[in-house]
Amino acid sequence: MLHLIVCIKQVPDSREIRIDPVNNTLIRQGVPSIVNFYDLHGLEEALRIKDEHGARVTVVTMGPPPAEKSLKECISLGADEAILVTDRKFAGADTLATSYVLAKTIRKVEEQWGPADIVFCGKQTLDGDTGQVGPGIACRLDLEQLTYVGKVADVNPSARRVTVHRFLEDGVEVVESSMPLLITALKELNKVRRAPLPGMIRAARYKPYIWTTADFPDLDAAKIGLKGSPTIVSKTWVPEVRKINGLFVNGDTPEQVAGELVGKLWDTELPERLGWTS
Repeated sequence: MLHLIVCIKQVPDSREIRIDPVNNTLIRQGVPSIVNFYDLHGLEEALRIKDEHGARVTVVTMGPPPAEKSLKECISLGADEAILVTDRKFAGADTLATSYVLAKTIRKVEEQWGPADIVFCGKQTLDGDTGQVGPGIACRLDLEQLTYVGKVADVNPSARRVTVHRFLEDGVEVVESSMPLLITALKELNKVRRAPLPGMIRAARYKPYIWTTADFPDLDAAKIGLKGSPTIVSKTWVPEVRKINGLFVNGDTPEQVAGELVGKLWDTELPERLGWTS
């Protein structure tokens, strides 16, 4: 049976995020948290593979205790087990420290439930927006990585091969790779299902596994939390909104519209800025 591991993150709902105008920091108080939606598409693809081929789906996240709510949501959708890695020593982690802890977590999951065949991550998170954690995990675990995946065309468990479509800026790349591997999911990958009633009942009763630094005896303290995070956010701010006065151009024919537009442009500072002369 395939073992699929899905990495998720609980993030602030981007529709509710505000910036403190005094200190330029995110206001998180009162902002609802959700499962990062790219991660949900990764989970959905794992569940589809489970439905078609049979698989164990394990969901992992690193975060504060309230992230347990997001794990329960994943259980309601059909995941088999969920692990929350939480400890005050993990606080302040950047993508380098986060990928280190998640890689250690995946290795521990493999010790308990068997080797991972596919690891799913979202393309990026709504709050960090870097797209670095998935590739960072793959590098630490020495996994083949297929990023920006918008379609999983074929999964062949017996041949241990996976074919995907990678959506790139200049086209679509069709790639076949061998397991084990890591996939980062785009929103185009699938449509996330709704939780069925039995799943919601199971999730309400389910208690995720809670792992702390004590559960990782070989964890390097210099590589976690703030100590293991060389990235520093020096400032955040809201882009200044500039008001631009528009020009209203009237005319019954294209020629009249063009003539009036040229006249209005000559009445502005545009010709001087462009070095034009009348």
